[in-house]
Order: sequence, then C-alpha cells, then structure tokens
Amino acid sequence: MLKVLLDEGVPIRVGQAFENAGHDVIYFKDALETGSADDIVAITAAANDAILIACDGDMRTMAKKFGVSNTRFRELRLIKITLKSKARAYDRAHAAMSLIEHEWKIASQKAARRMFVEVSENVIRTHR
Repeated sequence: MLKVLLDEGVPIRVGQAFENAGHDVIYFKDALETGSADDIVAITAAANDAILIACDGDMRTMAKKFGVSNTRFRELRLIKITLKSKARAYDRAHAAMSLIEHEWKIASQKAARRMFVEVSENVIRTHR
C-alpha cells in the first residue's frame, strides 16, 4: 500500500482512484493551507512518506531542484499529471495505477530513491 498527498488543484477524484486501489490519500485541504508554497507541500509529502501528486508545471522544476541537489528532498516522490482537461484525471490516474505501484515498489527498496511519474493525455512515463 502506498500513500499520496494531493497538491492543491488536483481533482478530488484522483484521490478516489487511489483509495479505490486500496491506498491512503492525504487531501490538500486536510493537511495544508490554501496557497502553501511548493517547498512546504514537498516537505509535507516527505514528512508523511507520501507521493506528491501535482498538476502544477512548477512541480517538475521543483522536483529537479530538490530531488537532485537538495538532500532534504532526495527522496521526493512525485506524480505529475498534465492534461488539457482535469475531467480526465481520474481515468488517467486509474490507467497509470499499476505502473505507479510498480515504481513505488522499486523506489521503496532503496534508500534515497526518487520516484517521478508523468501522466499526460497519451503517455505515462517514469523517470529513474
């Protein structure tokens, strides 16, 4: 079982896709204040040993910045959802679930192993 933290702006239904698959979900509104800075969101995800799910393009830049160069964020695990319509987010999260679960398993086997999965209109990609 894995744990995810939905960033602000990620549709609630994405969390439901993870709950339906038997995973724990931390909803933004339950953990952080509206408008929290990206680094606070990342710290919260890491402190809860959760995968951060974001629709924000800045999160990719942050993942590179913190995931590679800053030791506090070396274990940042990120799922970036990039869709023209967020209405498809549930379906795309559901379609990506087995890959996400597989990547979580691999990332969990090694200390300080990043996880970065991109889910877009026609592509589900992992970066190792």
